[in-house]
Amino acid sequence: MSEPSYVQLYKEGQLVKRVEHATRLLRECRLCPRQCAVNRLNNEKGFCKTGRRARVASYHAHFGEEAPLVGRFGSGTIFFSFCNLRCSFCQNYEISHLGEGVEMEAKDLAGVMRELASRGCHNINLVTPTHAVPQILEALLLAVENGLNIPIVYNSGGYERLKTLELLRGIIDIYMPDFKFWDQKWAERYCQAPDYREMAARALKEMHAQVGDLRIDKHGIAESGLLVRHLVMPHGVSGTKEVMEFISKEISAHTYVNVMDQYRPCGTVYQDEYIDHRISAKEYSEALESAKDAGLTRLDQRQGFRLLFRI
Repeated sequence: MSEPSYVQLYKEGQLVKRVEHATRLLRECRLCPRQCAVNRLNNEKGFCKTGRRARVASYHAHFGEEAPLVGRFGSGTIFFSFCNLRCSFCQNYEISHLGEGVEMEAKDLAGVMRELASRGCHNINLVTPTHAVPQILEALLLAVENGLNIPIVYNSGGYERLKTLELLRGIIDIYMPDFKFWDQKWAERYCQAPDYREMAARALKEMHAQVGDLRIDKHGIAESGLLVRHLVMPHGVSGTKEVMEFISKEISAHTYVNVMDQYRPCGTVYQDEYIDHRISAKEYSEALESAKDAGLTRLDQRQGFRLLFRI
């Protein structure tokens, strides 16, 4: 496997400059589209409820991710507490909304990265990292100094600011965003983010410009590139047809896409009967056809079997 690009940035002295710049941004935080402008250096907290230090809910070798990330030894996932999107139906509600987890200093987070690498994990998979970018970069600098050299995965909800993504150019090897909604009203109803489609579309274009299509080595392990997730929701809430057409036409027809059937009522969804149930086999089958009709051929192959007998 080739050396991750962030190692070269470190050798050139550029990584430390990125860390310094990212840390300054916490003084008036506008890392994500919420642009709360709170002083997180003074531990003020905005929408993401995260101050100076990142909170981590858990970390482990994850074998439930997409096959190119998992390989033989798993994806080294680090789940960050809280979120800049906070979907009402989140399957990790206790983490994203309630903030389950512990605060970590940069040295401790760096230690987590090194530990996952020492276990043989194929990558460091940062789950909901958007609001913790400066803290992640601080930790990454320390981890690289101590030999970290495996790909970094940016596993986000897709609700990003271009300025933050530009700060990550050459640091992130694999971008794995969601594209959750096409219709503004559903994004506003379930995430309080009416501008979600606009922000996600821009983000995916920037991510692809940075890393290109997903590249997989001879062992089937992802080295770099873009992988997009799309969760199919009841009643077409997620706008699958439009999302797939956008990805194919405006990103790349060679985009690796995971059309996911895992939706289940979680969080506060019980208060909204419109999506208070699982999707049907028919809805999922139609979603897959939408992807194929859009010309997308690199679809994650693990899905589609659990729904065969669901009505």
